[in-house]
Amino acid sequence: MTAVGARRSDTRDRIREVAMELFAEQGYEKTSLRQIAERLEVTKAALYYHFRTKEDIVASLSDDVRRGVDELITWAASTPAGPDRAAEILDRYGALLHSTGRQMVRFMHENQPAFRELGFGVSLRYQFRVLADLMTDPGHAPLDVFHARQALLAISWSTAMMGDLDLSDDECHRAAIEIAHGILRGGRRD
Repeated sequence: MTAVGARRSDTRDRIREVAMELFAEQGYEKTSLRQIAERLEVTKAALYYHFRTKEDIVASLSDDVRRGVDELITWAASTPAGPDRAAEILDRYGALLHSTGRQMVRFMHENQPAFRELGFGVSLRYQFRVLADLMTDPGHAPLDVFHARQALLAISWSTAMMGDLDLSDDECHRAAIEIAHGILRGGRRD
């Protein structure tokens, strides 16, 4: 990547970060592009160069998460089914949400009406269900899928719901992965 490309990427990431901060503080609907530009100490024109609307900012985050989950699904679909694949899906899903997806999950939690209205959830819910199916054996029982979904949810919601605890993001991530593995193991019928 060129120096200009790296700066552009850093600027886009900073815009997304600041937008998510403002969406968390005052809500998606009450946040304007002008406020985002002011917090960044740039002009609205500079902001428009990267994102034309607030929806474009959220869409870029959603795209990152969807792309990461698509890559995980592709990997899992080409890997033999079984407990090792299920455990690796949890680890990789956790790593994705801990890095790329953290802001999007928090946005979903803190701005549920806007998230529903923007329509990004449909494809994410579909991907979530595909991942859960891939965590179970072929011909899986509904209860096995239930446990797989609960394990994925343990990771997903820990990203959004534990910010008030005196734990670092890394500590929450490690605990969520451990709990998710426990849920998955508890659902296996040997």
